[in-house]
Amino acid sequence: MTLDRRSFLKLVGASAAGLPLIGRAAELMPKSGKRVVVIGGGYGGTIAAKYIRMADKSIEVVMIERNDHFVSCPFSNLYIGGVITDLNTLTIKYDKLAANHGVKVVQAEVTAIDPVAKVVTTSKGTITYDRLVVSPGIDFRLDEMKGYDAAAMEKMPHAWKAGPQTVLLRKQLVDMKDGGTVVMTVPLAPYRCPPGPYERASMIAHYLKKNKPKSKIVVLDGNPDITSKGPLFKKGWKDNYEGIIDYRPAKKVTEVDAKAMAVMVEGLEEVKGDVINVIPPQRAGQIAVAAGLVGDDKNWCPVNATTFESTKQAGIHVIGDACVAGAMPKSGYSANSEAKICATNVVALLNGKETTELSGINTCYSYITDKDAISVAGVYTVKEGKIIAVPNSGGVSPADFSATKIEAIYAESWLKNILTEMST
Repeated sequence: MTLDRRSFLKLVGASAAGLPLIGRAAELMPKSGKRVVVIGGGYGGTIAAKYIRMADKSIEVVMIERNDHFVSCPFSNLYIGGVITDLNTLTIKYDKLAANHGVKVVQAEVTAIDPVAKVVTTSKGTITYDRLVVSPGIDFRLDEMKGYDAAAMEKMPHAWKAGPQTVLLRKQLVDMKDGGTVVMTVPLAPYRCPPGPYERASMIAHYLKKNKPKSKIVVLDGNPDITSKGPLFKKGWKDNYEGIIDYRPAKKVTEVDAKAMAVMVEGLEEVKGDVINVIPPQRAGQIAVAAGLVGDDKNWCPVNATTFESTKQAGIHVIGDACVAGAMPKSGYSANSEAKICATNVVALLNGKETTELSGINTCYSYITDKDAISVAGVYTVKEGKIIAVPNSGGVSPADFSATKIEAIYAESWLKNILTEMST
């Protein structure tokens, strides 16, 4: 049987009007008006979804997240160190985002993004969009660390995505004999949360000092020095953990042997441990890589400094750890700040209005002991198309540690407030 030209055009028209195309999953939810899809339900994604709806109720917002809950990486080091007893206080659900703001939450795995057709493919079907916000967090560059695969992660947990890995590392510390050695590896910057590894070293040392005083932690840092709040961490370690923390800079781990419980420093030096916490080198979440959102480095996503729109794919905005945000660090607070300005500009772009330039903030709190914390803060703006730190803004905690106990209280309040903002 053959088709004449008129019959063929009718068939093409029918497909364009909504019939499923060959090779594409069925549409999950038909679109009738303006729609923004948000990928990721973490520090960036939840805030972007919420603030778009708050700014313009006529815009339908669909947030896609593989899990039915979110566990915060900030403060998870305190669980590892035994300061908090479970992850409940670090966990949020998404039901109030739907009830209070009308965000449509889809629990599914995103498998593909078509930036031309403006379609997101998920494990449950396809969802079309007018603009897309991608906040996928991080994944690991495992090809740069020989031997570190899924099986090795179960023996040498990274715990750099909060949840089961966090619980596993905590259990290993509890089960370790007194007199054992903990080894922690730190990748070359940039990575999620610049002060995070050093706070973790502090919390593990706090646990060892209290529970296993014959033990120690060896920190193998691929960087030439501590990447954030270095003098403060060193003072805190000297005051509290002399002889417990063995910090070794410029020790880039390139290979692991999970069976032998050993890591190799650039093929030259083997270091063994009873518990090994491997923090691998990182890049943007896999979906960002697959969608062609990463730059020439193949790791992070370059964006417009004002709107956070990808410079690689039009109509897609990238926020949080995955993006290149100039002077802003890869932190939960940064993701929150980026999400708000991104949401403002997504609404403006959909309504044909002028965009607003970034005025960003960030504060990173880090615990030294169970009752002492330090911080670094910054204010950010856009200059000549780049995000820069505002001169003479922000700063770090007092060098004499005179405010550490107050800052620990501030840190706890920050966590409570930011998780509440994300989930209500």
